[in-house]
Amino acid sequence: MAITYLGYHFTVEPKDLGCEILIAELGELPFESFIESELGCVAYIQKQFWNEDVLKEVAIFENAEFKINYTIEEIEQVNWNEEWEKNFEAIDVDGKCHVRAPFHPKTEAVFDIVIEPKMSFGTGHHETTHMMIQHLLETNVEGLKTLDMGCGTAILAILAEMKGAKPIDAIDIDNWCYLNSIENAERNNCKEITVFEGDAKLLINKKYDLIIANINRNILLNDMQTYVDCLNPKGILLLSGFYNEDIPFIDASCVAKGLTFIKQFERNNWVSLKYIN
Repeated sequence: MAITYLGYHFTVEPKDLGCEILIAELGELPFESFIESELGCVAYIQKQFWNEDVLKEVAIFENAEFKINYTIEEIEQVNWNEEWEKNFEAIDVDGKCHVRAPFHPKTEAVFDIVIEPKMSFGTGHHETTHMMIQHLLETNVEGLKTLDMGCGTAILAILAEMKGAKPIDAIDIDNWCYLNSIENAERNNCKEITVFEGDAKLLINKKYDLIIANINRNILLNDMQTYVDCLNPKGILLLSGFYNEDIPFIDASCVAKGLTFIKQFERNNWVSLKYIN
């Protein structure tokens, strides 16, 4: 049976932060995939799951700081795997980590990660994932009990295991990401990664030597105390998912909770910060 999709073409001002919030909120609804466009983003939903009130609970529409408009188009059945193959390019991070899809040839990189992105986030193409990979590449994680919070495709958990971290918990609130992370961990022959579906409530009474959190600013600030409570003495906290102008808020929260700033990466105004307990 052919599946018909509806494509919502959003124009968003300001674009970057607006699209980030919009996609996060749409991800809580039956929207399955998102593509960045010149003026905003496109969100896809199966027509069978659509109703005229589908956007009623999207809070950003009520936020006066953002101007959002959209049009809707009906799309006949799409071969999503074929679409990914046409648009997903292999990437190289510092000549050490190669991230590719199964249809890309293997290289001689030290860390060769195979990701089938499907509907999940975190392929390595986005600036935040790229910078988190950079942090992991230069950090000794051998034997560190690790958390990949908001794991997306589990790419960061996979790299951590390849570098010797263990055991590793990977958590994401999105069901697509949860299932995709399990699949990608298996594809890369990972034995130390356990994937969970949920949020920071799963971290009660947990302890880690390394916490990786690539999420948006508001969630990071909301859950920061939980991360710090879970961090062992001399533990490492890697953060990303926010912009340069967000640094004062993130840093103030971390310093107030006893963390020490170590290093910063910046890429196209996105940033990633490293702290120790």
